[in-house]
Amino acid sequence: MSNTVSFNNNYPDITQSEKLYQRALKVQKPVTQTLAKGPGQFTEGIAPKYLVKGKGSRVWDVDGNEYIDFNAAIGPLSLGYAYPAVDEAIKQQLHDGITFSLMHPLEVELSELIQEIIPNAEAVKIAKTGADVCSAAIRVARAFTGRDKVFCCGYHGWHDWYIGITSRNAGIPEVIQDMTYTFGYNDITSIKAALDETVAAVILEPFIFEAPAPGFLHKLADVCKENGTLLIFDEMWTGFRIAIGGAQEYFNVKADLAVYSKACANGMPIALLTGRADVMQLFNSQVFSYTTFGGEALSLAACIATINELIDKNVPQYLDEKGALLKDGYNQLAIELGMDQYTGCIGFNCRTMVTFTPEAGDALEVKTLMQQEMIKRGVLWAGFHNMCYSHTDEDISYTMQAYRDVLPLVKEAILSGNVKSYLKGEVLEAVFRKVSNYNIKPKTTAIL
Repeated sequence: MSNTVSFNNNYPDITQSEKLYQRALKVQKPVTQTLAKGPGQFTEGIAPKYLVKGKGSRVWDVDGNEYIDFNAAIGPLSLGYAYPAVDEAIKQQLHDGITFSLMHPLEVELSELIQEIIPNAEAVKIAKTGADVCSAAIRVARAFTGRDKVFCCGYHGWHDWYIGITSRNAGIPEVIQDMTYTFGYNDITSIKAALDETVAAVILEPFIFEAPAPGFLHKLADVCKENGTLLIFDEMWTGFRIAIGGAQEYFNVKADLAVYSKACANGMPIALLTGRADVMQLFNSQVFSYTTFGGEALSLAACIATINELIDKNVPQYLDEKGALLKDGYNQLAIELGMDQYTGCIGFNCRTMVTFTPEAGDALEVKTLMQQEMIKRGVLWAGFHNMCYSHTDEDISYTMQAYRDVLPLVKEAILSGNVKSYLKGEVLEAVFRKVSNYNIKPKTTAIL
């Protein structure tokens, strides 16, 4: 019998997942389209590898096991799986067609809606993926400023200009790598010292899990303006979650350009670039950035329906309130169990992360143990609480019960000094590392 969301006696049977995986190994390289969904991020031998159904906050794997899902499809689900209003919008549009030989009216309708709710969205560009709009933003920033160098802070997709600074930069010419630099979040002094007349853009996630220091984002906007450098907010995670208008609305700060993708269409593929009209107008003739599927109408319909639901239901407030129950509940439980020296939950309430301190030992081993035990109890756990509107009080209450059951076992393993002996499968993998060269002044000469 397949596992359900309960304190199951056995770990889930994942026979069909493993059979599919063996087939995939023969024909796919890599087997996953997104590293965060791949087998390296879920315990080998314990976690399912393939999901076939979702409804609300629940998912089912190919073996029929059911889980509460706090991964939100790695971000896109702001409302929940198979959300009726969005699915109905997709079905209605499907009757009339998907992609056409000319532009579609929904492109105009969506752009007008975005202009109403996103600060500084004087113009809107529609694409398909987050990496696409990040790269489009960098390209147009370089064209507008006549400069080449870029500073970044966060994750900005797989394209050459960004991924060249990570440890997975094979195939990217060194000349491309040498045009992008990193800076430390909340370190306004270092970025002020590094900016010069060669820097086209500063791009960052307004926050990931650490909150911006008081005034940091505003000061960053000021120093960029003074230097003639464009400020770009990568709002893949913050957009439509922290507020309908994203971090620009929440912190009352304007970026020159801002990009969005996750959350705005509840799982359908779409991405948005917004910003100053004088910058964006360069796409009309000087800067090339086009894609056949940018006007695909099912995603446009889903995006409009999703945003209207986010507004009508005040979803950001809901995510904040429900997310706080998990974050605060976890931290209080850690204190009660005498584990606050080992673990805590951090981040803004809409998206939080369970962390483990050096005192807990190898963080990946501890995370693996936590994952295998939460999965046994019917929670598809990857360390995050990516909240969506379908997460109920019952889901949260059950998850807290699971934490109360699992954390004492984790503490026991930590105190034993041999967490690995508690594992039923392989230790999780790190996705990739950034290089350690932070706060590099953008000069052509090497800095050792």
